[in-house]
Amino acid sequence: MNYSRRDLAVLLPALAAAGASAQTEKTIPSAVFRYEDLPVKAGGQTKQRQTFNGVNHSGVHVDLHLTELAPGQMPHAAHHHVHEEIVMLQRGTLEVTINEKVTRASAGSVVYVASGEEHGWRNVGSGPAEYFVIALGRDS
Repeated sequence: MNYSRRDLAVLLPALAAAGASAQTEKTIPSAVFRYEDLPVKAGGQTKQRQTFNGVNHSGVHVDLHLTELAPGQMPHAAHHHVHEEIVMLQRGTLEVTINEKVTRASAGSVVYVASGEEHGWRNVGSGPAEYFVIALGRDS
């Protein structure tokens, strides 16, 4: 494909701006994030431990947190967003809805939600559910 000088005049500053914004975000360091050292943020029926939030070496934004959800509760209403999510269920049972399809997930299960798909989950077990959420990408 051939680009004119006008095309490049528009494209190059946009690429430079995108690269600059990725460089200003905190890069995730190699480290051990010990469970007992992660501060707990309680809110409603959840307890959350933020593990890290930044960019990897490829410039992809990664947010990893651990959530404990009380029985019968949802962390929030069903929603959708631009970033992708991976949920790794450590203990408990979640009823997961993705685009109106409902599936029950038990400990050891992994949930992947693609960009833009409506999703949500509820703890349908008798005890707390604990799961990791890995968000890949940004919403803006």
